[in-house]
Amino acid sequence: MESNGDDAARIVAELETLKSAKSDIDSRIRALEAQLRDLNLQKPAVCANGSCHSGGSAVGSALAHGLSPDMIYRYSRHLLLSSFGVQGQSKLVKSSILVVGAGGLGAPALMYLAASGVGRLGIVDHDVVELNNMHRQVIHTEAFIGQPKVKSAAAACRSYDIVVDATDNAPSRYMISDCCVVLGRPLVSGAALGLEGQLTVYNYNGGPCYRCLFPTPPPATACQRCSDNGVLGVVPGIVGCLQALEAIKIASAIGEPLSGRMLLLDALSARVRIVKIRGKSIHCEVCGESTKFTKEQFKNFDYENFTQSPLSAVFTQIPALTNSSNS
Repeated sequence: MESNGDDAARIVAELETLKSAKSDIDSRIRALEAQLRDLNLQKPAVCANGSCHSGGSAVGSALAHGLSPDMIYRYSRHLLLSSFGVQGQSKLVKSSILVVGAGGLGAPALMYLAASGVGRLGIVDHDVVELNNMHRQVIHTEAFIGQPKVKSAAAACRSYDIVVDATDNAPSRYMISDCCVVLGRPLVSGAALGLEGQLTVYNYNGGPCYRCLFPTPPPATACQRCSDNGVLGVVPGIVGCLQALEAIKIASAIGEPLSGRMLLLDALSARVRIVKIRGKSIHCEVCGESTKFTKEQFKNFDYENFTQSPLSAVFTQIPALTNSSNS
């Protein structure tokens, strides 16, 4: 027993020594990084072939666009992209994005949107973290099982520039799309089920809304959810990352967002297709030319009755196999 006690004491002492060394190394790294940033800001101009280029010109431009030295260092790989650069990052930092749903799609989207520097990020989700979320909802940990996925589900879309729909039910999809139309916000919509996924952008640059494509809800029996039919964890991860990418493109005004087009993912064959979708409908009840759909109508609209589907999924318990079932 004494030997075990000696071993434990030795391990604890070694851990403390390593922690102390790590702390010193981290402090030294931060100091050197600060010195490097200062040198970049003070780097003199270099002249060659009749032209001069200041080593700190990119940094100076970034500072002029409201990016702090820490932001310049953190997002330096973004700033190096000619198609994105300082202007793209500056727009992203000033943007606000609302993600509705912090599950299989929303979790990776939120992680990348936060890491990329979105100025204000909102989350709406009524649900709590469960153990069966862990294989795909990578933002959550087991320590938070039973806790709300967000602490406030009362965020309003009007407070955000862009909305990301990461829900998995028909009433939510119609409700979020209608809200974005009423408030004039672009909507990045994604879906994943089983081994397939899809992604598009609604209500952007004259493109269609969700109702333009689906004026009549499908039968409730045709509306499948991950909780009923399953999903391979990585599939919503892929679609969620692509949703984050589309939101970043819209926020920074770069590239060609998927408005009027839909991305279709077949995970089994590793095949990705982009298909053209129906354009904005002049007869759409919400965004059409003669629509009378108002904010008041939106507030009073019964989406569960309209779709004949519940907003919340009911967990179906999978029966355990008995000994007789295994034989």
